[in-house]
Amino acid sequence: MGFEQFGRVSFTSQTKVGNFVECLEKEGLFATKCRVCEQSYFPPRADCANCLNSDMDWLKVEGTGKLVSFTRACFGPTGFEEDVPYVLAVADFNTTKVFGRFKSDFPEDQLNIGMDIQVKTITLPNGQISYEFVPA
Repeated sequence: MGFEQFGRVSFTSQTKVGNFVECLEKEGLFATKCRVCEQSYFPPRADCANCLNSDMDWLKVEGTGKLVSFTRACFGPTGFEEDVPYVLAVADFNTTKVFGRFKSDFPEDQLNIGMDIQVKTITLPNGQISYEFVPA
């Protein structure tokens, strides 16, 4: 499965971290972690920006994270115009901060910084694979 199967709009079909989509579909959300300096990255990277090494390992994002920040998007970039408004969020899963959308039917007035959240893999109406944050 190629990267073209990820998200609502895919702007590229190939990437050095193409396994991200296959992992997402079969096992859940993954970040990458440098085997040399142990810096973790989400979205996944093939090369470490910290030590410039290419010896990266996949790191599963699992368990419960904490909501760090969120905002409501009222303007959608190309391909997302029909989705607005939606909530974008950052969550801390111990060693990795993850950026994503919050479950669309969760009331925005119930979002609180520090609340426990989890990641859920979803299949979009167009058959593409993605993920969203849900309350834990």
